Amino acid sequence: MVAQGSSDRLDVEVRALRAELQMVRAEQQQMAAAVRELVTTFRTLAQHLGIAAEPYVRKDEPPRDRDIPGFG
Repeated sequence: MVAQGSSDRLDVEVRALRAELQMVRAEQQQMAAAVRELVTTFRTLAQHLGIAAEPYVRKDEPPRDRDIPGFG
């Protein structure tokens, strides 16, 4: 059997953990948005500098038959 004081302490800990979890989830969403923004910026920069003529292609896709400008 759990004493009332222990139960109250447990409830407080659970609420604190839930609040911390919500904060971590919000931070993860912010970080994901920042990464998406960085990817967009790097793609735009690479295209502007002529390093990449086309958007990024995943490695598991078949290679393209033409060279990318800037690489020899």
